[in-house]
Amino acid sequence: MVINFGAGPAKLPREVLLEVQKELVEYGSSGMSVMEMSHRGATYVKLHNDTIELARELLKVPDNYKVLLMQGGGTGLFAAVAMNLIGRTGSADYLVTGSWSSKAAKEAAKYGKVNQVVPKAAKCTCVPDPKTWKLDANASYLYYCDNETIEGVEFDFVPETNGVPLVVDMSSNMMSRPVDIKKFGVIFACAQKNIGPSGITLVIVREDLIGHQMPITPTILDFSIVAKDNSINNTPPTLM
Repeated sequence: MVINFGAGPAKLPREVLLEVQKELVEYGSSGMSVMEMSHRGATYVKLHNDTIELARELLKVPDNYKVLLMQGGGTGLFAAVAMNLIGRTGSADYLVTGSWSSKAAKEAAKYGKVNQVVPKAAKCTCVPDPKTWKLDANASYLYYCDNETIEGVEFDFVPETNGVPLVVDMSSNMMSRPVDIKKFGVIFACAQKNIGPSGITLVIVREDLIGHQMPITPTILDFSIVAKDNSINNTPPTLM
């Protein structure tokens, strides 16, 4: 038996792998693999919708949030978050506590002003005391990574923002504990870190934050288009 302590893809339950193995050649009684069928056909659409509804149920997602299945992983969402939200005021706060939040801040700076709320550290070893944070009340959002897998820095609290929308990367600890979705504006998690195979990024967006995208936002990263088309505007990775 292999015990996986890697900071990348998580170990999947054996029961799940065996179910995938059994249905890889033919999904249900469809006569074909899920990898071969049209993503707009009834069989796949039901699987797709069931997946979204299961995520809503497990995470207790409120009705005023959209659940999106996107591609691009965490790196794609670094850009998507900024392009969909930073235009609200032109700036955003980034709480950099490790490599992943640092990469996100660097990407966001291409699309607007980024305020790093704590001084840049040579090495991140802990979450800085909130009393030291320099937050901008006019920021479009406050961004942080809940668990920095490279540095080993994980939050044990949800940051207070005084009304500024909170955006969090929960890729490596999504579904590891209960989450109060209402405290967040956007939550995203690339599946391979904790909840499934690579190829899908789970995104939960509060509805009032949809529709603020920059004109340059690519269709595949546009929250409003992805939400309107039920996450199948383009062909998704059907074996998810």
